[in-house]
Amino acid sequence: MSHPFEDLPTTPTAEELLDTAFSRAARAGRAKDGVEAQQSMLQTAANVVSDNLERVVTSWPDFDAVAPFYRELADAIVASHTVDGDIDLGGVDALRQHLSEVGWAGRKTTEIRDEYQGRLSGDTDTARKLRKQAFARIADVVEEVEDDLAAVGVARDALKTLPDIRPDEPTIVVAGYPNVGKSSFVNSVTNATNETAAYPFTTTEIRVGHYTSEHIRYQLVDTPGLLDRPPEGRNDVESQAVSALEHLADCVLVLVDASGTCGYPLDAQLALRDALETEFDVPVLTVCNKSDRSRDVEADHYMSVTDGENVEGVLAAAIEAVGYEPDLPYDG
Repeated sequence: MSHPFEDLPTTPTAEELLDTAFSRAARAGRAKDGVEAQQSMLQTAANVVSDNLERVVTSWPDFDAVAPFYRELADAIVASHTVDGDIDLGGVDALRQHLSEVGWAGRKTTEIRDEYQGRLSGDTDTARKLRKQAFARIADVVEEVEDDLAAVGVARDALKTLPDIRPDEPTIVVAGYPNVGKSSFVNSVTNATNETAAYPFTTTEIRVGHYTSEHIRYQLVDTPGLLDRPPEGRNDVESQAVSALEHLADCVLVLVDASGTCGYPLDAQLALRDALETEFDVPVLTVCNKSDRSRDVEADHYMSVTDGENVEGVLAAAIEAVGYEPDLPYDG
């Protein structure tokens, strides 16, 4: 399945919604005469507004039912965005409130339609005045949720671009300082078409590769810009993104470079490893890469991606650490 926000429809602005509603109402009115034309205009405009507002709300998934990885990531992303650089979106709870307001506007529009529709009778001039009153009230309601629609639209645009990760698949997260060989490792053990996508709240990218063993597909996730520096180097939003990854990971491989050619001292690399062991409540394996240059570190495994030394062994160790057992159909 795709991620829960991939198919969210475009959110109309208040102005776009009213323009569409009133232009369709005008066409509907031209097709009839007298009071009937006014009734048709009101019915059309109100239905366009209420249907669109309802669609905005119902197209969103129930956040309580979304996988914790995506919920936390959504919370981080929404919290990092503003509307027109001014209105802070807050997090998922704030987004829910915006959606609640939009839902209220849809119901209120239906109430106005029902209130006025029964009064549109008698002479045409009176019906026209009442229909214009109804239009003005509907416009007021939509304009009242203008900021809510804008906020929902910004959140939708950001979340729609999330990378497609399967929380139900066993996942190996690859961490370590830059230039220790994380991407080379992921590329060497997974298919050649690794997916690369940027988190919408930062220049940080996420790279996802896949490896199949005994009919089980494993995700290997490399997150340059997140798990390549100590926790104190992250901002609040990035810290929450790491928190989301904690829900996803079944095993963490921390690559270290004992030769120091990565540009970072070994003690800093090991300090990062220690921090990740504290953050992630899953097996964390220390892997000394570039072992053809130096093995001068105590590690769980040694490998050289460039020489092809023990790469498959490290992958096998990670799979064993994951210990994934598929749900089998009951055959008793």
